[in-house]
Amino acid sequence: MEKRKDKAKEDLNSLKMDYKKLHRSVRTASLGKMSEQWQQKIQEEKTKADQWEKKFQDARARKVTLEKSLLECQNKQMGLKARVIELEKSLHQYRSFNFAIELKASLGKIEELKGRVGELEDALQNSELQI
Repeated sequence: MEKRKDKAKEDLNSLKMDYKKLHRSVRTASLGKMSEQWQQKIQEEKTKADQWEKKFQDARARKVTLEKSLLECQNKQMGLKARVIELEKSLHQYRSFNFAIELKASLGKIEELKGRVGELEDALQNSELQI
């Protein structure tokens, strides 16, 4: 009976050892799976971060392009404003020149009419003298 008792103790100890080994291997296997899940999650987060970084870089590039375009438009606007000022000045000079020509023409017409009035006055005086 003693032998059986010792044998039962040995078997029990052996079963305990097997249980511990099995328990360790289950834990290791589940930790391994958890580790794989964490690695996958980390990779997904890295991918998301890379996508956001790309979006940020694209937005920054668009901003630079828009700022450059804005500067070009502002320069063009300044050029157009200068051209408008130049054209307004030319228009004013043209109007002044036309006014001077019209004024000279009017003065010529006035002188012509004065001469005609003088002729008519002379004719009137001659007519009065004859009467």
